[in-house]
Amino acid sequence: MSMPQVEGRREVNRLEAFSDGVMAVVITIMALGLNVPKENTWHAVANELPSLLVYILSFTMIGIYWNNHHHLLRATERISGAVMWANLHLLFWLSLIPLATKWVGQQHQANLPASVFGMVLLGAAIAYGILVRMIIRANGRHSAVAAAVGSDLKGNASIALYACAIGLAWVSPWIAYALYVVVAVVWFVPDRRFARPGPSSRLRS
Repeated sequence: MSMPQVEGRREVNRLEAFSDGVMAVVITIMALGLNVPKENTWHAVANELPSLLVYILSFTMIGIYWNNHHHLLRATERISGAVMWANLHLLFWLSLIPLATKWVGQQHQANLPASVFGMVLLGAAIAYGILVRMIIRANGRHSAVAAAVGSDLKGNASIALYACAIGLAWVSPWIAYALYVVVAVVWFVPDRRFARPGPSSRLRS
């Protein structure tokens, strides 16, 4: 392995470690935002159930980003300044998820919180797509990342579903929540395109 390759992997590893730390903090903030039932009754527990359910959804979404972010960087051999800023852009949107989660948990039947929750998820999805494009630009159109991404049908479909959910939240918040769950289910399995052996996996072995 040449020195530029070693340095490239070192920079990628630093970016991944920083991102992992931020996502861990985001999850911690969300957990601290959960409310304990005010009384020792099942009725009190039921009152807090919406907060728990939206927390589970948000936790799942962040977990999906963390998992796929890991696979994406594992296939990355070098990063650039644009990649670093694109990564920060993604982390910015992820850092807003605890706020949106708490708002939905407190007012889950209202239209605006359901719509804003979708705006945050849409921002994160677009930011992830930008990150992928910046990585491809830094590694070349014939890199392992470029070959794995292809047309990125899942990513584009997710953005479209989020956009629909933002508007449909004003018809019924439950329609929006259903679409958010659909996207989470689609992405729940890690992106196998990045799990294929490639140059980066050989560099790390």
